[in-house]
Formats: sequence, C-alpha cells, structure tokens
Amino acid sequence: MSAAPSSTPVVSHLKGLDYSVVQQCMHCGMCLPTCPTYDATKLERHSPRGRIALMRAIADDRLEPTKTFADEMYFCLGCLACMTACPAGVNYAELFEHARAEVESRQLLTSPKRTFIRGFTVKWLFMDHRRLTAVGRAMRLYQELGIQDLVRGSGVMKLFPKRLRELEAMTPKVQSQFSNELIARVTPATGAKRFTVAVLTGCAQDLIFSDVNRDTVEVLAMNGCEVHTPPDQPCCGSLHAHNGEWALAQQLARRMIDVLPPERYDAIITNAGGCGSHLKHYHKLLEGDPAYAERAALWDRKLKDIHEFLVPAGIVSPPPAEGPKVRVTYHESCHLSHGQKVVTQPRQLLNAIPGIELVELPEATWCCGSAGIYNLTQPEMAGQLLERKVKHIRSTGARVVATANPGCLLQVINGCQSAGVSVRVAHPVTLLAEAYRAEAPKAVAAVPA
Repeated sequence: MSAAPSSTPVVSHLKGLDYSVVQQCMHCGMCLPTCPTYDATKLERHSPRGRIALMRAIADDRLEPTKTFADEMYFCLGCLACMTACPAGVNYAELFEHARAEVESRQLLTSPKRTFIRGFTVKWLFMDHRRLTAVGRAMRLYQELGIQDLVRGSGVMKLFPKRLRELEAMTPKVQSQFSNELIARVTPATGAKRFTVAVLTGCAQDLIFSDVNRDTVEVLAMNGCEVHTPPDQPCCGSLHAHNGEWALAQQLARRMIDVLPPERYDAIITNAGGCGSHLKHYHKLLEGDPAYAERAALWDRKLKDIHEFLVPAGIVSPPPAEGPKVRVTYHESCHLSHGQKVVTQPRQLLNAIPGIELVELPEATWCCGSAGIYNLTQPEMAGQLLERKVKHIRSTGARVVATANPGCLLQVINGCQSAGVSVRVAHPVTLLAEAYRAEAPKAVAAVPA
C-alpha cells in the first residue's frame, strides 16, 4: 500500500531524529512480555520491537509510511512499559511521538470524520482552556438539570449506534466547581514556609477532578509550601504530542512557561501521571527555540510529581486514625511509573496515612486501558485491559483503589462500576488530605452513572 499523495514536500519526523535514538534497539525481546498489545495478539508487529523495526525502516528509506504503519502506531498504547524492561535504554517515548507525528504530517489516516473530530477536540477545544471550561459548564448544566437522567431513562439511546451508547455511558460527572473556584491564586503555608511552589490544574482534571487539585494545594500548604495556582492555565500539550501534533504541543509548552515562569518557584507540581511525563520534557520539545530553550530546561528541572516532591521533603504526619484500618490497593499510572519512574514514593505516601492497610495489586504496573484517549479510539483492546485490571482489584479485597492519573481514575471507576465491584477510587493525595482533615476514609465513593 503506498503512502497518501501530497502536493507539497513533507518533512519526515523519523528521518529527522537523531539516528542514535532510532538504532538503539538490540532486538533482544525483553520488552515483549511487558507489552499489553503483544501479550494479547502474539504478533510481532504489535510489539515494541516490531514497531521500532518499522520506524527504523522508514528512517533508513527502506519503507514508505503507509496506512498500515499508521494503524500500528495508533494501536500502541504508549504505556512505556517497554522502557522499564529495556536493557539498552531505548527511548521509545521519543520514537513513539515522532512516529505519530509522521503519520499526521503525511495524512495517512485522513477521513472527513477523523478530520472533524481532531479539528474540534485536539486543534480547537484543547487549545484554549476557556473553550474547554465553556463546554464543561454546558455538560454540568446538562447533568444538574436532570436532562442526562431523562435521556438515559427514556430509552432514546437505544436508537443510536452501539459505540455512541458506550461513549455516552462513559460520560464523566463534571464537578460543581472548577479549580479556580475552589483554590485561591496564592495559598499560604500552614506554619513555617519552606517552599514556594506552583500547582498545575490540568484540562480534564480541572473539569472532572478539580477536588483533587484542591486536595493537592491543601496537602502542599500543610507541608510548608506557599502554593501559587494561576487560573485559566493552558493544556500542557501531552494530548497533542502523544497524538502527532508536534507544533501544537510546542505552542502550548511556550504558553505554559509564560503562565508559570519556572524561575519564580522552587518546584512546579503536577498531580497527573500522564501529563507529568510530558511536562518533564519541554526542553526536548523546545530545544531549537532560542527564546525558550533555556527556560524549558529550567522548567524540566523544576517540574515534580506531587509524590516525588513530598516524600523527600518529609511528609507532615496526619493525626492518628480511629477504628479499624481500611484496606487500600494502588494501581500505577503507566506514565508515572514507566515514564517518570515514580514508583516507591506513592506507596510511601500511602503508608504515611494512619488507618490505611496497603495491599499490593497484582500487575499493578499493567495498563488499565485508558492510555490518554485510547479507550475511545481502541475500545476493544481497552476493554480487555480494563477487565483484567478489575479482576485483580477484586482479588485484593480492597475497599479503596488509589491511582494518580485522571484517565486511570475515570477508567477504573467505570470498570469497577460496570463489573459491580464496590470500591472507592481516589488519588493518593486525596486520601492524605482527608487524613489531615481527620476524615475517616470512605469505603465507596459516588461514581459517575
């Protein structure tokens, strides 16, 4: 199959990469058992090794990019488990993003439907936080006025295609207040001030889990931080970089640096595993930009995941808990564990909370199927992974599942609800914030219907 015709020359992202990155793979196969898509299909092309072979063939001019190549790049979860397993230190994250950028620049998957959806979401909605907030307010009104319940109860959704019914059922509950309504621009430290930090509020996180942002600010303040939380923060660009829109990701990175100048803070804090993995690589994204390259390098040094920052700083002990301990298990966000290598710190934070009995989740680092928007674009594979994850959650007997990424939170909430598993799903920082407030851990939270 030949590549899509183009009237103008296309700059190849893979051919433009430092060749040492492209040729790192030793083809040893250590990554194969860690790859969810290879595990499910046992097909070489669905493995990191197979995908890298395709990328290298294109970089070497031995293969033209085709729709088959494009489909393979988007079948990959981008979970980065292969990077943890790789003995050669292959930077699969960089290869993966440039491969998807190659797909988009060559328009290998272009169709009217796809062009409209990407144009509305990636190129318009998530490029301006005010637009996203406006859509969020409309969704909130739709839910609070009971229109959603009416639509679901009427049976009208049965008239729509199966996939639309599934998507509607996954619609998250929008928070009654967004981050800028819950959090002051500057929150003073409780007690002696040790640090000045900024907190990133995110996109979907702001609409669906603004309470997690509030909890993050409260926990930081309790631990001696003066916390700055500017309103109307832009998207970090992870959605764009992970989906081949390199130029848009660069544009958003510049905006983020302008809104949160890294030279003003001791640390810039993220509480979203997926976003954090991207946010720590602004220098690579902007290395050719004379106006931003130096500031981006400083940004990368200041950017810290909330667990990564709190644990070395020393967590202030919450008051003792009363009553029996609550069994909690921890699902690792792929980009937090494999992308950022933040593995022990969330467990240390959870173990610092009185009243919690932490039990290990089997295959804690195995992807839940959320993977950004993977559960929307590849529902069958995402569903298989979610079923596997929920089965392991059930086996722990835990009453609470902790996880540190909004996509994982939403995916696990929906999966447990569908499977009838009565657990609460919460961010570790929320559990710590509740302990500071001397709230008893809740067994089961209200979950989106």
